[in-house]
Amino acid sequence: MSIQTLSTGRRAKDLTVRCLVYLAFAVAVIPLVSVIYLVIKNGMARFDFDFLYRSMKNIGPRDAGGGAYHAILGTLQQVGLASLMSVPIGILTAIYLVEYGGKGRLANAIRFFVDVMTGIPSVVAGLFILAFWVLFLDLNYSGFAGALALSVLMMPTVVRSAEEMLKLVPDDLREASYALGVPKWRTIVKVVLPTALTGIVTGVMLAVARVTGETAPLLLTVFFTDSINANPFTNAQMGLPLFVFDQAGRPNDTAIDRAWAGALTLILIVMLLNLVARLIAYWRSPARGR
Repeated sequence: MSIQTLSTGRRAKDLTVRCLVYLAFAVAVIPLVSVIYLVIKNGMARFDFDFLYRSMKNIGPRDAGGGAYHAILGTLQQVGLASLMSVPIGILTAIYLVEYGGKGRLANAIRFFVDVMTGIPSVVAGLFILAFWVLFLDLNYSGFAGALALSVLMMPTVVRSAEEMLKLVPDDLREASYALGVPKWRTIVKVVLPTALTGIVTGVMLAVARVTGETAPLLLTVFFTDSINANPFTNAQMGLPLFVFDQAGRPNDTAIDRAWAGALTLILIVMLLNLVARLIAYWRSPARGR
């Protein structure tokens, strides 16, 4: 067989594989684009400043007014509290697993339970907080209870993503720091974490994006309200997923339009949070520091 024949066969295989990759990409992107297009098309009919700055207090299901301000405020507070609880714990756990735990029994046990938590359905996290916070401790439904449920869902994602990013940091950087007499904890803070920051931020945003749209845990822990509640530690507090769920269940066009607008708002919030995280990671990247 000649060299030209081999070259032609390789080019044909390369073209075939490339076409298959492009086809797989199209199959993955088409549903995503269609969903985004449908949400934007239907959501823009009701999406305006009035929708963003008004609540549903004293607004009937068929009334044309009303908005999702109370739900937006609730979602931002609940996701923010969940992030404050889960991100530090998740990153510190990942640091222990990579930098201190190694292959020890405790580290292996932590990895096992993190993997188990990764597959827990969201409704189970909500049931756990309902049983512990509302039934056992006899505390009221609140935004903080919803944040607890969301933090349970966020934590394993943060741990696994941060662990993988820390593993990608070259050992040469650690050894060079140790050779200069820098303590291990300072090496982690000044060398390892800044190097892995971009990947860690991406993992955190994946966790945030996952819990921002969760409905089941909030149904069991937050409850419904049409009023603005700026205190997540007392009484019921609405969230955007609950707002969409509530409005979509009302059999009239006005409520359905509000549900589409709420879904559009939810997507925009997630996109804005991702953009901010990307900018922070870019600004704090070691390459930019040099």
